Amino acid sequence: MADTAEKKVSKGKKETFMQGIITLIFSQLLIKLLGLVYNLYLTNREGFGDQGNGIVSASYQIYAVLLTISSTGVPNAISKLVSERVAVGDHKGAYRIFKIAFATFAVIGLIGSLMLFFGAGLIANQWLQIPDAEMTMVALSPAVFFVAISSVMRGYFNGRQNLKVTARSQTLEQIFKTTLTIILVEIVAIISNTSTVWMAGGATLATTLATFVGFGYLYLFYKTRRKEIASEIRETVNYKYERVRNIVKKILLVSIPIALTAIMSSLNKNIDSFTVVRSLKEFMSEDMAVTQYGILGGKVDTLTSLPLSFNVAFATALVPAISAAKAIKDYKSIKQKSTFTLLMSMLIGLPCTVGMCIFAGPILNLLYPNASSGTLVLQISALTIIFTILDQTINSILQGYGKLRVPAIALGCRCDCQIDFKLNFSSNTFNRC
Repeated sequence: MADTAEKKVSKGKKETFMQGIITLIFSQLLIKLLGLVYNLYLTNREGFGDQGNGIVSASYQIYAVLLTISSTGVPNAISKLVSERVAVGDHKGAYRIFKIAFATFAVIGLIGSLMLFFGAGLIANQWLQIPDAEMTMVALSPAVFFVAISSVMRGYFNGRQNLKVTARSQTLEQIFKTTLTIILVEIVAIISNTSTVWMAGGATLATTLATFVGFGYLYLFYKTRRKEIASEIRETVNYKYERVRNIVKKILLVSIPIALTAIMSSLNKNIDSFTVVRSLKEFMSEDMAVTQYGILGGKVDTLTSLPLSFNVAFATALVPAISAAKAIKDYKSIKQKSTFTLLMSMLIGLPCTVGMCIFAGPILNLLYPNASSGTLVLQISALTIIFTILDQTINSILQGYGKLRVPAIALGCRCDCQIDFKLNFSSNTFNRC
């Protein structure tokens, strides 16, 4: 009887894990399709095109760094800590972690927003040398705050094995982002006589408004679950009181290594935003240089990130699942979930890598008939898809198991090699020119 009960529990956990993954996969599929819709619209829109993509992409890379610091490590860190507490019945401790994390990252997110708002001019003119990007960064600045606090809430619900909340909030956010982008860009185009700079500002303002909508959904869902959460807190077992300072320290110790992993990925992209336009301006006009960067940041990065978004479902579900299994010493479940997820990552990444390498030209011609250049860049970038997907999955496995420093160290070595290669390659190429 005991064995039967154990099998039923194990089966239930497996179904919950798979249900969360399937929900996130469908969510990410819809999100990326909607993202592709507004990317196609912007790229093919008269007056925007590759030049508008270059302005928006440069701003997004700076925004992404602050966003990474305030939010990327947060969902996985919170879900890991919460799932460990929930697994042993300590719902009170899990909720306390959530409250303290919310207050902590609200402050961090606010600081990030203010830094981007007041530093937009310096960053655009001095760092990026793309003065037109100043307006887009100002429009994006409030989004840092809303994403930071939204990430804490998503991490809390992920840790409770309620991945549907994250999926729905992200989907709702993307629906509003796509709709508002098209509406605002059209309105701005009419008012400004199709000014590329103002249209780019309208596109990024739509992102900020969409993040507010995503947070609004999470907050309303949280309010509807307050009685359920309160009931679980009353039934808490194995609760151990910890001082606020210790909880903050624990959250930061978990989130900082995870965030560092993402920061180094963003840093790699920022090398492009700092060097590509700056270097190309020596040999062509500023508009042409921004257009070339727009091909990389607006089209190629969008297409190569599509397969990664599907794999995000596995990476998101793995961290709380493995953390919970480790808390109750269920090592068999950890092995099964890890093996299955690595197999699925291979099945996602390999066909996408081969397909984009072979059909890069036809893909660009089909999706961007008015701006189809960039075949070689897409073919080269596509080679990284399979390795990036596997890296994403392995990082989540290690983070869930508690080996937080390993992914950060590995990515640090990778980024160092990439940065050296890019800088040396650019220098040698332009010297030959």
